[in-house]
Amino acid sequence: MTPDWTPLTDELRYWGQAGLTLPLWWRDDDAVATTPQLEQLAALSAQLGIAVHLAVIPSLAEPGLRAVVAGDTALIPLVHGWAHVSHAPPDQKKAEFGAHRPVADMSAEAQAALSALTDMFGTRACPVFVPPWNRIDADLITELPQQGYRALSTFLPRRATNAAPGLVQINTHLDPIDWRGSRSLVAPDQLIATLVSHLRDRRHGDADPTEPYGILTHHLVHDAAIWSFTSELLSRLLDGPVTLWNAATAPELKGPANEPS
Repeated sequence: MTPDWTPLTDELRYWGQAGLTLPLWWRDDDAVATTPQLEQLAALSAQLGIAVHLAVIPSLAEPGLRAVVAGDTALIPLVHGWAHVSHAPPDQKKAEFGAHRPVADMSAEAQAALSALTDMFGTRACPVFVPPWNRIDADLITELPQQGYRALSTFLPRRATNAAPGLVQINTHLDPIDWRGSRSLVAPDQLIATLVSHLRDRRHGDADPTEPYGILTHHLVHDAAIWSFTSELLSRLLDGPVTLWNAATAPELKGPANEPS
Protein backbone atom coordinates (compact mmCIF):
# COMPACT_ATOMS: atom_id res chain seq x y z
CA MET A 1 0.00 0.00 0.00
CA THR A 2 1.31 3.44 -0.95
CA PRO A 3 1.82 5.67 2.10
CA ASP A 4 -0.35 8.76 2.43
CA TRP A 5 2.12 11.61 2.78
CA THR A 6 -0.60 14.28 2.79
CA PRO A 7 -0.49 14.86 6.59
CA LEU A 8 3.26 15.56 6.42
CA THR A 9 2.90 17.77 3.35
CA ASP A 10 0.22 19.77 5.15
CA GLU A 11 2.23 20.07 8.36
CA LEU A 12 5.33 21.27 6.53
CA ARG A 13 3.17 23.84 4.75
CA TYR A 14 1.93 25.09 8.13
CA TRP A 15 5.54 25.40 9.24
CA GLY A 16 6.37 27.45 6.18
CA GLN A 17 3.37 29.70 6.67
CA ALA A 18 4.39 30.28 10.28
CA GLY A 19 7.96 31.12 9.28
CA LEU A 20 9.32 28.15 11.22
CA THR A 21 12.37 26.07 10.32
CA LEU A 22 13.00 22.48 11.42
CA PRO A 23 16.58 21.61 12.39
CA LEU A 24 17.14 18.10 11.00
CA TRP A 25 19.81 15.43 11.42
CA TRP A 26 20.34 11.75 10.63
CA ARG A 27 21.93 9.13 12.92
CA ASP A 28 22.65 5.55 11.89
CA ASP A 29 23.72 3.04 14.56
CA ASP A 30 26.04 0.02 14.83
CA ALA A 31 28.68 0.79 12.20
CA VAL A 32 31.67 -1.55 12.52
CA ALA A 33 32.98 -2.36 9.04
CA THR A 34 32.84 -1.69 5.33
CA THR A 35 29.79 -3.56 4.05
CA PRO A 36 27.43 -3.35 1.06
CA GLN A 37 24.85 -1.86 3.43
CA LEU A 38 27.28 0.88 4.47
CA GLU A 39 27.99 1.62 0.82
CA GLN A 40 24.24 1.90 0.21
CA LEU A 41 23.92 4.22 3.21
CA ALA A 42 26.71 6.47 1.92
CA ALA A 43 25.18 6.50 -1.55
CA LEU A 44 21.80 7.56 -0.16
CA SER A 45 23.48 10.27 1.90
CA ALA A 46 25.19 11.61 -1.22
CA GLN A 47 22.01 11.38 -3.29
CA LEU A 48 19.98 13.35 -0.76
CA GLY A 49 22.71 15.78 0.24
CA ILE A 50 22.48 15.13 3.98
CA ALA A 51 25.27 13.93 6.25
CA VAL A 52 24.73 10.68 8.12
CA HIS A 53 26.12 10.41 11.64
CA LEU A 54 27.61 6.94 12.08
CA ALA A 55 27.36 5.63 15.63
CA VAL A 56 30.47 3.41 15.58
CA ILE A 57 31.03 0.58 18.09
CA PRO A 58 34.65 1.28 19.14
CA SER A 59 35.81 -2.16 20.28
CA LEU A 60 34.41 -3.83 17.15
CA ALA A 61 35.37 -1.24 14.54
CA GLU A 62 37.54 -2.68 11.77
CA PRO A 63 40.47 -0.78 10.23
CA GLY A 64 38.76 -0.61 6.84
CA LEU A 65 36.12 1.70 8.26
CA ARG A 66 38.74 4.41 8.67
CA ALA A 67 39.37 4.68 4.94
CA VAL A 68 35.66 4.84 4.13
CA VAL A 69 35.05 7.69 6.58
CA ALA A 70 38.24 9.48 5.53
CA GLY A 71 37.03 9.48 1.95
CA ASP A 72 33.55 10.82 2.66
CA THR A 73 33.07 13.97 4.74
CA ALA A 74 29.32 13.28 4.88
CA LEU A 75 29.97 10.31 7.19
CA ILE A 76 30.28 11.70 10.71
CA PRO A 77 31.58 9.21 13.33
CA LEU A 78 30.06 9.23 16.81
CA VAL A 79 30.81 6.98 19.80
CA HIS A 80 28.35 4.09 20.17
CA GLY A 81 29.14 2.72 23.61
CA TRP A 82 32.13 0.40 23.84
CA ALA A 83 31.24 -3.18 22.80
CA HIS A 84 27.43 -3.03 22.43
CA VAL A 85 27.06 -5.76 25.07
CA SER A 86 24.19 -5.70 27.53
CA HIS A 87 25.03 -5.98 31.23
CA ALA A 88 21.41 -5.89 32.35
CA PRO A 89 19.80 -8.90 34.06
CA PRO A 90 17.85 -11.14 31.66
CA ASP A 91 14.50 -9.88 32.95
CA GLN A 92 15.35 -6.22 32.33
CA LYS A 93 15.72 -4.10 29.21
CA LYS A 94 19.11 -4.30 27.53
CA ALA A 95 21.71 -1.71 28.47
CA GLU A 96 25.48 -1.51 28.24
CA PHE A 97 25.70 1.62 30.37
CA GLY A 98 22.70 1.18 32.66
CA ALA A 99 22.49 1.07 36.45
CA HIS A 100 23.86 -2.48 36.58
CA ARG A 101 27.58 -1.70 36.82
CA PRO A 102 29.88 0.55 38.88
CA VAL A 103 29.90 4.08 37.46
CA ALA A 104 33.71 4.12 37.59
CA ASP A 105 33.88 1.10 35.26
CA MET A 106 31.44 2.62 32.80
CA SER A 107 33.20 5.97 32.90
CA ALA A 108 36.52 4.30 32.09
CA GLU A 109 34.95 2.49 29.13
CA ALA A 110 33.38 5.69 27.86
CA GLN A 111 36.77 7.39 28.01
CA ALA A 112 38.44 4.46 26.24
CA ALA A 113 35.74 4.52 23.59
CA LEU A 114 36.31 8.18 22.71
CA SER A 115 40.05 7.61 22.70
CA ALA A 116 39.68 4.63 20.36
CA LEU A 117 37.52 6.56 17.91
CA THR A 118 39.89 9.53 18.00
CA ASP A 119 42.79 7.19 17.23
CA MET A 120 40.86 5.75 14.30
CA PHE A 121 39.33 8.90 12.82
CA GLY A 122 41.40 11.76 14.23
CA THR A 123 39.59 15.08 14.41
CA ARG A 124 36.72 13.63 12.37
CA ALA A 125 35.54 11.77 15.50
CA CYS A 126 32.83 13.81 17.21
CA PRO A 127 32.57 13.81 21.03
CA VAL A 128 28.98 12.58 21.02
CA PHE A 129 28.09 9.59 23.20
CA VAL A 130 25.38 7.29 21.86
CA PRO A 131 24.61 4.61 24.47
CA PRO A 132 23.53 1.27 22.98
CA TRP A 133 19.78 0.72 23.19
CA ASN A 134 19.56 4.47 23.98
CA ARG A 135 19.79 3.74 27.71
CA ILE A 136 22.24 5.27 30.18
CA ASP A 137 22.57 5.58 33.94
CA ALA A 138 21.93 9.11 35.19
CA ASP A 139 25.06 9.01 37.37
CA LEU A 140 27.22 8.28 34.34
CA ILE A 141 25.81 11.21 32.39
CA THR A 142 27.42 13.69 34.75
CA GLU A 143 30.79 11.97 34.20
CA LEU A 144 30.79 12.25 30.41
CA PRO A 145 32.00 15.87 30.11
CA GLN A 146 35.06 14.94 32.19
CA GLN A 147 35.84 12.25 29.62
CA GLY A 148 35.78 14.77 26.77
CA TYR A 149 32.20 14.41 25.54
CA ARG A 150 30.17 17.42 24.47
CA ALA A 151 26.85 15.75 23.64
CA LEU A 152 24.64 12.81 24.54
CA SER A 153 22.25 11.28 22.02
CA THR A 154 19.43 8.90 22.94
CA PHE A 155 15.83 8.59 21.68
CA LEU A 156 12.61 10.65 22.01
CA PRO A 157 12.28 14.40 22.64
CA ARG A 158 14.73 15.82 25.14
CA ARG A 159 13.52 17.18 28.45
CA ALA A 160 16.20 19.86 28.65
CA THR A 161 18.83 21.38 26.37
CA ASN A 162 21.64 20.01 28.50
CA ALA A 163 21.78 16.50 29.93
CA ALA A 164 24.43 17.76 32.38
CA PRO A 165 26.60 20.87 32.62
CA GLY A 166 28.73 20.96 29.49
CA LEU A 167 26.78 18.13 27.83
CA VAL A 168 24.11 19.08 25.30
CA GLN A 169 21.32 16.60 24.53
CA ILE A 170 20.76 15.89 20.81
CA ASN A 171 18.30 13.01 20.47
CA THR A 172 16.74 11.03 17.68
CA HIS A 173 12.97 10.86 17.36
CA LEU A 174 11.77 8.54 14.62
CA ASP A 175 12.92 4.93 14.01
CA PRO A 176 11.26 3.16 11.05
CA ILE A 177 12.08 -0.40 12.21
CA ASP A 178 9.50 -2.63 13.90
CA TRP A 179 11.96 -4.07 16.43
CA ARG A 180 9.38 -5.93 18.52
CA GLY A 181 7.47 -7.38 15.60
CA SER A 182 8.41 -8.08 12.00
CA ARG A 183 11.79 -6.28 12.23
CA SER A 184 10.84 -4.80 8.89
CA LEU A 185 9.16 -1.44 8.38
CA VAL A 186 6.65 -0.06 10.87
CA ALA A 187 3.35 0.68 9.10
CA PRO A 188 4.22 3.77 7.01
CA ASP A 189 1.04 5.68 7.87
CA GLN A 190 1.82 5.10 11.57
CA LEU A 191 5.33 6.51 11.11
CA ILE A 192 3.97 9.52 9.24
CA ALA A 193 1.38 10.13 11.97
CA THR A 194 4.08 9.98 14.66
CA LEU A 195 6.29 12.40 12.77
CA VAL A 196 3.43 14.83 12.18
CA SER A 197 2.53 14.66 15.87
CA HIS A 198 6.12 15.53 16.81
CA LEU A 199 6.17 18.46 14.38
CA ARG A 200 2.77 19.71 15.53
CA ASP A 201 3.93 19.66 19.16
CA ARG A 202 6.90 21.80 18.18
CA ARG A 203 4.76 24.21 16.15
CA HIS A 204 2.37 24.62 19.08
CA GLY A 205 5.18 25.11 21.59
CA ASP A 206 4.56 21.81 23.40
CA ALA A 207 8.04 20.46 22.55
CA ASP A 208 11.47 22.04 22.18
CA PRO A 209 11.56 23.45 18.62
CA THR A 210 15.31 24.08 18.77
CA GLU A 211 16.37 20.45 19.28
CA PRO A 212 17.59 18.95 16.01
CA TYR A 213 14.98 16.43 14.87
CA GLY A 214 16.72 13.09 14.46
CA ILE A 215 15.92 10.28 12.05
CA LEU A 216 17.36 7.00 13.41
CA THR A 217 18.35 4.12 11.13
CA HIS A 218 20.35 0.89 11.37
CA HIS A 219 21.87 0.17 7.96
CA LEU A 220 22.97 -3.39 8.74
CA VAL A 221 19.42 -4.68 9.18
CA HIS A 222 17.52 -2.70 6.55
CA ASP A 223 15.35 -4.49 4.04
CA ALA A 224 14.06 -2.95 0.81
CA ALA A 225 10.98 -1.49 2.49
CA ILE A 226 13.05 0.30 5.15
CA TRP A 227 15.51 1.68 2.59
CA SER A 228 12.68 2.92 0.38
CA PHE A 229 10.75 4.60 3.20
CA THR A 230 13.86 6.22 4.64
CA SER A 231 14.78 7.68 1.26
CA GLU A 232 11.28 9.03 0.66
CA LEU A 233 10.97 10.38 4.20
CA LEU A 234 14.24 12.28 4.13
CA SER A 235 13.56 13.58 0.64
CA ARG A 236 10.20 15.00 1.68
CA LEU A 237 11.61 16.57 4.83
CA LEU A 238 14.45 18.14 2.87
CA ASP A 239 11.91 19.72 0.53
CA GLY A 240 10.35 21.44 3.53
CA PRO A 241 11.50 24.35 5.68
CA VAL A 242 14.54 22.69 7.25
CA THR A 243 18.13 23.44 8.18
CA LEU A 244 20.64 20.62 8.50
CA TRP A 245 22.38 20.00 11.83
CA ASN A 246 25.88 18.52 11.63
CA ALA A 247 27.89 17.48 14.69
CA ALA A 248 31.13 18.25 12.88
CA THR A 249 30.28 21.94 12.60
CA ALA A 250 27.78 22.51 15.44
CA PRO A 251 28.91 25.44 17.62
CA GLU A 252 27.44 23.81 20.73
CA LEU A 253 30.00 21.00 20.43
CA LYS A 254 32.97 23.34 20.36
CA GLY A 255 35.04 24.50 23.30
CA PRO A 256 36.17 22.79 26.52
CA ALA A 257 34.07 19.75 27.35
CA ASN A 258 34.03 20.41 31.08
CA GLU A 259 32.42 23.85 30.84
CA PRO A 260 28.67 24.43 30.56
CA SER A 261 27.28 25.27 27.13
